[in-house]
Amino acid sequence: MDGNFKMIAKTFFGFEPILAKELRDLGAMDVKEGNRMVSFVGDKGFMYKANLCLRTAIKILKPFAGFKVFSEEDLYNNIKKLNWDEVLDVNGSLAVDATLHSEVFTHSKYISLKTKDAIVDRYREQYGKRPNVDLKFPDLRVNIHIEKTWCNVSLDTSGDSLHKRGYRTATNIAPINEILAAGMILKSGWNGQCDFLDPMCGSGTIPIEAAMIACNIPANINRKEFGFERWKDWDEDLFEKIEASILKKVKDFHFEILGYDKAPSAVEKAKDNVKNANLSEFIKIERTDFFETVKRNDRHLHMVFNPPYGERLQVNISEFYRRIGDTLKQSYPGTEAWFITSDDEALKNVGLRPSRKVKMFNGGLESRFLKYEIYEGSKKRKKQF
Repeated sequence: MDGNFKMIAKTFFGFEPILAKELRDLGAMDVKEGNRMVSFVGDKGFMYKANLCLRTAIKILKPFAGFKVFSEEDLYNNIKKLNWDEVLDVNGSLAVDATLHSEVFTHSKYISLKTKDAIVDRYREQYGKRPNVDLKFPDLRVNIHIEKTWCNVSLDTSGDSLHKRGYRTATNIAPINEILAAGMILKSGWNGQCDFLDPMCGSGTIPIEAAMIACNIPANINRKEFGFERWKDWDEDLFEKIEASILKKVKDFHFEILGYDKAPSAVEKAKDNVKNANLSEFIKIERTDFFETVKRNDRHLHMVFNPPYGERLQVNISEFYRRIGDTLKQSYPGTEAWFITSDDEALKNVGLRPSRKVKMFNGGLESRFLKYEIYEGSKKRKKQF
């Protein structure tokens, strides 16, 4: 019987509390927040469950060994000593990733190469043959993390980054990362108890993640493969049991999730992605210009969006943000609107005071995630005067 072990879930800056809550809700033990990561304890079944369910994790790592390193020789010797037979067959394949925060070790590609050499040399000496390197679909992905002089060796349970949910077709639009989208929606407090609108939905990522949250659908249910499926101890029966028990918890949804975009190509992509995610019954995508719309009913509306910027916005930015503010004020009473932007100057044109500002990173750009509360009645009062 497999026991419990420690794992590390990596995430984006600022998402640590959201991820920690997700882990606790799933039933993880000993949950501790770190820097862009959360550590926790669980068994093999929980490792499968975490990969299937977590919305804000980039990867789940399983620590394998840790030791001090003062030189490349130290690294090589320590790696070579480890019992790789436990986790990798001599006829298997491997890939190595490295992250470094050290003055001694500064070149991550070189450290990856040195690690690979040590593992391969061990097999060659023992068996006269060696595992292959396969950067795309390895049987084992090894993660090296060096902090000053401490080296953590972990096994990557996820394989490809967990933002690759499996529902998105090739895209020509710069789409928002799925993990960022899910984190924004969770941070905004969305719980599926009202209507939802993304007025500038691009390829549909935000409405899809919102529907999955509302219906309690596991984030990575559409993924083709996880790293652990190629491991020596892969337990398909256990995985299927975990998957079935998670799918029993899927809930129904009784409101409307809408995505607007004025670009025909974006609307086509969004519809394809919604269909791939099996969410067509919950999400409507419409080709329309947000600035010409009004709120459809008197019910409370929850809005989350990522306004286009840079290359995606061939317009006057200050004018564009002014129109966002005007449309919200005049046409969307009874709405809680959240959006992300990296343009602090543009924000001055919105003409509304945000009730919350959260620091986030969007593709490396430092950004603000802002909340605007548009109250009922402001529109009616204007008409009386």
